[in-house]
Amino acid sequence: MSLEEKREALLGIFHDTRDVFVLKDIEKLGSKKGVVLQSVKEVLQGLVDDDLVHQERIGASNFFWSFPSEAAVKLHSAVAKLEKQIADNAKQREDLESKLAQAKQGKEDSADRSSKLAELQGLQQQAQKLDTEVAAYADSDPEKLEAMKQAVEVAKDASSRWLDNIEALRGWCKNRFQGMEDQLDGFFRENGVADDME
Repeated sequence: MSLEEKREALLGIFHDTRDVFVLKDIEKLGSKKGVVLQSVKEVLQGLVDDDLVHQERIGASNFFWSFPSEAAVKLHSAVAKLEKQIADNAKQREDLESKLAQAKQGKEDSADRSSKLAELQGLQQQAQKLDTEVAAYADSDPEKLEAMKQAVEVAKDASSRWLDNIEALRGWCKNRFQGMEDQLDGFFRENGVADDME
């Protein structure tokens, strides 16, 4: 028996009897309908998960039920929802077709439109060629040159500041470690700081 046949058999028990059951009763009735006893609980749980069978815990027992009218109500509700969705989609399609028709107005193929499109394409190619030419002269751009001059000034200021900081550090070290001037000069030379750095 396939899983779908087992589901239909168990659901048929509920719909034929229109009664409320505990798990033991469903297992007995299910085995009479050809569903293997060990798979009844699993198939029943699948029906509960799919909201085809209801389950409620009362005290220490779980009760299960499903009535045929519920399935019909759910089916009618699903059909109504889908019909509404179809109507909404049809309206949306009409709106889009109307907007498309409005967008196409004045854009019909004509000799004038074709010549203007060709002219536009020619102008776009010319603009692209000019952009390429401008890019070739970008190194001579006065704005870039001015920006480079300002960057050089900033770099000069920064290097002067670092030189001042290094000289201040060298002076502090010589005052702090008097008598070790030669070793300090050697340390600074080893780390790339020349005596005539300026």
